[in-house]
Amino acid sequence: MIRWLVVIFLALLIFSGLRRWLEKIGLGKLPGDFRFRIFGREVFLPVTSSVLLSFLAMLLARFV
Repeated sequence: MIRWLVVIFLALLIFSGLRRWLEKIGLGKLPGDFRFRIFGREVFLPVTSSVLLSFLAMLLARFV
């Protein structure tokens, strides 16, 4: 369980750093990616995109 939490946390960090580039290819706009404003600041939670990227990383690690 903790391993999955670490993987999802790392995927969120990577996704937030590459957000603009990934939005150009369609990630970040999937159903389940939440964007809202709190106290004048935009908060972005890419839940679905993070799960998708984690799955792709898992497949890549399995076949390499």
